[in-house]
Amino acid sequence: MDWKYLFTSLEGRIGRQSFWMGIIVMIVISIIASVLDMILGTVSEGGFGIIGAIVSIAMIYPAIMLYAKRWHDRGKSGWWTLIVLVPIIGGLWILVELGFLKGTDGTNQYGPDPLAG
Repeated sequence: MDWKYLFTSLEGRIGRQSFWMGIIVMIVISIIASVLDMILGTVSEGGFGIIGAIVSIAMIYPAIMLYAKRWHDRGKSGWWTLIVLVPIIGGLWILVELGFLKGTDGTNQYGPDPLAG
């Protein structure tokens, strides 16, 4: 798997497996940041840690790259990522569309089918 492409490029398409692998990597990084916050004692009374906050902000860009390529696989613009701004429904929409629904078969305007061998 090309991790650099996965987290830094807006171009092309990725399948569900690559999408979930990227999500898992970002979750693991977040957990590590939270553990570091607890070990170093950088957690505020509100429960937020400095390291976790910095990591969360830094992961916005890779997440957008990941989501855009997955939207492309569904035959839609990466701008659909903005649906997450709609409370409750937006997050569910992204989960279903990007996490569970199959991409378009064959080549679409965003590139070749990532599952085609």
